[in-house]
Amino acid sequence: MEGLGINLGYLIVQVFNFLVVVVVLSRFVFKPILNMLETRKQTIEQGLEDARVANEAKAQAEEQAAKILAEAKHKAREETRLAAEKAERLVFEIKAEAEKDIAKMRDAAREEAEQVRTQALGELRGEVASLAIAAAQKVIGESLDDKRQRALIDAFFSGIEGKKILVLDQVELGGASAVVTSALPLSDKEQKMIQERLLAELDEGAQIEFHVKPAILGGLVVQVNDKVLDGSVAGKLHQLSQHLG
Repeated sequence: MEGLGINLGYLIVQVFNFLVVVVVLSRFVFKPILNMLETRKQTIEQGLEDARVANEAKAQAEEQAAKILAEAKHKAREETRLAAEKAERLVFEIKAEAEKDIAKMRDAAREEAEQVRTQALGELRGEVASLAIAAAQKVIGESLDDKRQRALIDAFFSGIEGKKILVLDQVELGGASAVVTSALPLSDKEQKMIQERLLAELDEGAQIEFHVKPAILGGLVVQVNDKVLDGSVAGKLHQLSQHLG
């Protein structure tokens, strides 16, 4: 070794020093640096994982938010539709109720007007009777018995002489309903008499209605089903005009 110019002792010292430096660097320099790099690597990887999780959470949150918004819009549209249907139904019900009330008031007014008309015609019957009696007395030049006068006037308007209903005399009837029309309202007694006569002829359970029509002037018009018995003064005048024509 000395022939080569190498000092063996010095070489050993240098090798020892190198080994000491390597050991020192390995323990106190390289290992901490490697640990630090490993820790940093783990921190970076954790940060990347946290970022990935955060992105997934963000995407899920956005998807959930979009779903909630869509459901809210659908619910709002549905509630709007239901509210519109309810409002439309309410308007229809209010309109129907109003029309119903109007119809009731119209019917009540018509019924009241008919009652007033019937009452007025009933009062008119007495006035017409008095005028007719006065006119008859003027024509014949003498006074008639009051009872006879009333009987004549009642017969004129009711078509009833004594116990005979002129338009129904010697007539056979049959049917399920009858409508009796007079020029002025008939008295309760006159209506009862006509009802008894008709019910004896008509089918069991038959319905009878009484109407007032001043245009027939006097007497009665009786309609049984499709059959019409015209004993009115207007009908007789019409027949007379046809014969004269």
